[in-house]
Amino acid sequence: MANTYTQMYLQFVFAVQNRVSLIQSTWKDELYKYITGIVQNNKHKLIAINGMPNHIHVFIGYKPHQLIPDLLQDIKGSSSGWINKRGFIKGKFRWQESYGAFSYSHSHIDRVVKYIINQEQHHKKKTFGDEYLELLKKFNIDYDERYILKDIQ
Repeated sequence: MANTYTQMYLQFVFAVQNRVSLIQSTWKDELYKYITGIVQNNKHKLIAINGMPNHIHVFIGYKPHQLIPDLLQDIKGSSSGWINKRGFIKGKFRWQESYGAFSYSHSHIDRVVKYIINQEQHHKKKTFGDEYLELLKKFNIDYDERYILKDIQ
């Protein structure tokens, strides 16, 4: 679009199906590079990506030419196919259908990047479920307890 200028920063958080810890350190960097390629091919800018064996955080400079659900479908669908094709796990890899999308101002970029980069340290003190609820509450997002991500008991 000519003469249209935007600046939007979004963090996506999504989990492995049933929050099972399937993402292994031996191939997670390859996965992150693959997802980076998907983001860039969709004309967005990847700022940070990291996670834990059961979930990931993707922070991007978002261009509004694409709907968020379409971008997430591409990221999750393509990356799960990529994981399955390479046989990184026994059985079939799937991402959970749901996701969180959180927006930030330019002044928050450094803080969000540090938060994402330091996932391993962060999760020594807090579970993914606690982290996700904290984000929902911080952003005043109404949610239904029946559909909130919960760790498998």
